[in-house]
Amino acid sequence: MLNETFKKYLSEILDAQIKEVSPLYGGDINDVYKVETFSQDLIIKVNSARKFPNMFELEALGLQYIADSNSFATPKVIKTGYFKDQSFILLEYLQSGNETTNFSKKFGHQLAAMHKNTDAFGFEKDNYIGSLPQYNATENNALDFYINQRLEPQFKMATERGYRFSNLEGFYTEISKLIPKEPAALIHGDLWSGNYMLGKNGEPILIDPATCYAPREMDIALMYLFGGFESEIFDHYNEIFPLQQGWKERIRLWQLYYILAHVNLFGGNYYASAKAILQEYS
Repeated sequence: MLNETFKKYLSEILDAQIKEVSPLYGGDINDVYKVETFSQDLIIKVNSARKFPNMFELEALGLQYIADSNSFATPKVIKTGYFKDQSFILLEYLQSGNETTNFSKKFGHQLAAMHKNTDAFGFEKDNYIGSLPQYNATENNALDFYINQRLEPQFKMATERGYRFSNLEGFYTEISKLIPKEPAALIHGDLWSGNYMLGKNGEPILIDPATCYAPREMDIALMYLFGGFESEIFDHYNEIFPLQQGWKERIRLWQLYYILAHVNLFGGNYYASAKAILQEYS
């Protein structure tokens, strides 16, 4: 809970009296609260500054990139900061609404618009995928980015945790024949169904990004991994920014990164899934 000292600190930086603080959904990383003042409602997320250094500054940076892409709406960042051993991010509280009949079209078109923003593969800073570090050094092409900045760090981490993988070099050789030679796209980076919300008018709003410039099929693949997205979204996406031939056959290839992250977070069945993908593409 936010103790009274923390609440007093928030009142001072907001220059507003806090009326009520209510816990919302959280998780292993963050505690989340709705903060009501007499002038506005806010969301505050709080975590350990020692365990997750700069996490919220990096989240704010990712949200800004998405907002600047003229595609999806994102919550406005009010402030990031520290209180004793805790870090926090204050966001505007957005009223949620219901899905409209043209939601799939909106989402597909807006995702395509976001992906049309391009730069070098990588990002200006390393950030996080969940609670794990995500590396974003600049690479010259999609293959090098995916191997060096995504797969290799996860394989290394998994090996240190006692998991074993074989014939990675053969796997890398095979996927070099499959990965499209496309420019990098601005991606959300952690686009599962829990990381978007519906605005008061039914518009999609992206939250909790792991933003970078990367192969755009990574966002598509993660949307397929855990479900929760209507297939029409991808039809509408292709109306605006058609995916290259064979994209459905590459879905499992891109999902490997996210599955490896789950291996390192949770272990269990994800390890078997990762090995199955390696075998499938080797």
